[in-house]
Amino acid sequence: MTEHVTITREPGGVCLVRMTRPEKKNALTGAMYDAMREALVAADREGSEIGAVVFAGVEGAFTAGNDIADFVARASQSVGEAPSLRFIRQLAATRTPMVAAVDGIAVGIGTTLTLHCDLVYATPRALFRMPFVDLGLVPEAGSSYLLPRRIGTAKATELLMLAEPFGGDEAVRLGLANAVVPADALVEHALAQGAKLAAKPRAALAATRALIRGDHAAVAAAMDAEAQAFDAALRTPEAQAAFRAFLDKGRARA
Repeated sequence: MTEHVTITREPGGVCLVRMTRPEKKNALTGAMYDAMREALVAADREGSEIGAVVFAGVEGAFTAGNDIADFVARASQSVGEAPSLRFIRQLAATRTPMVAAVDGIAVGIGTTLTLHCDLVYATPRALFRMPFVDLGLVPEAGSSYLLPRRIGTAKATELLMLAEPFGGDEAVRLGLANAVVPADALVEHALAQGAKLAAKPRAALAATRALIRGDHAAVAAAMDAEAQAFDAALRTPEAQAAFRAFLDKGRARA
C-alpha cells in the first residue's frame, strides 16, 4: 500500500478511493496503481458489503497521469508486468459499479479511467486531456476502442491525435460526464450517487451494467493491442526525447 492513496469505507456501502499526492498533482506511481487495483479487487470480493467505488483526487487535481520518473525507472519491466497495465485491466474487469469525481486536471489515465466508470461528475475547473501522441506514445486503457464508440470517430480522433484538452461542460456535452458539480460539493455528490447504486437490487444492477457495457472480450483485446503498441512506442526516439525533456524541465524547477 502507499500513503498516496487513501481507501475508506463510506456510509451506504461505498468505497472511496482517493489519490492524495497533491505536491505532484496526483501523478501516479506503481505503488499507487497497485493500491487502487487492490481496492477494486477487494470491492468485487466483498460485494455484499461494497456496492460502489468512487474515485476522487485532491482539490484541483484528479491526476496528472503517470509519474514520468517512476515510469522511466520501471522501463526494464515487461509491459505486461507494469502496475499501470494491471490496474487498467482490473478497471475493465471490475464488476462493482464505479463513479469518478473529477476536479482539476485529469491527464492521460485521469481521462481514460473515467471511460470505465458508470457515472462521472466534474467540476467547472476540470480539465481532461489525453496527450499520448505528444509523448510519442499511443492511447491506453482501451480508449482507442471505447472513445470512438462513445463520441464518434471524428471527435475521438481530435481528442486522441490532436490531444485537445476539454473541460467539464464539454465532457457533459460529449456524453463523457453526467454533470458539472460545484467543487465544494463534488465528492459528497459522487458518494451520494454511489450509495444510490449500492442500494439497488444487486443482481438486476449487475445484469443491466453488463448489458450496457457489452462485450468485455472486445475491450480486453483492444487493451492488449494498445499494450503491444505502447511497449514498442516506449523504445522510439520520440518517446525517449519527450521523457528526457519532461525530466529535465522538472530538474530545472527544483
